[in-house]
Amino acid sequence: MPASQTTVPTASASRYLQQLCKHWSHKFAVEFTPERGTIPFDETRRCLLDASADGLALRIEAADDAMLERTQGVVIDHLKRFAFREDLGNVQWTRAG
Repeated sequence: MPASQTTVPTASASRYLQQLCKHWSHKFAVEFTPERGTIPFDETRRCLLDASADGLALRIEAADDAMLERTQGVVIDHLKRFAFREDLGNVQWTRAG
């Protein structure tokens, strides 16, 4: 299963993690704490989130490359909407092993 990961530098990582998880909890069986979250979009793709004092780490797993890229875009678009008060810059994803 293809996967990608990134870490977005921010002092508000826990707040953004919780906002993302609460947002999608209306549609999916999301599980989260202030430090970790899992958003299972469906049986073939999910997003794992880890908040630290200096950043939000994201890992996306999907059934294929096309779905991986699409999910990366959806997650980052939502994150940037929640983080409108700060410039998160250009988020770069790397393939995970």
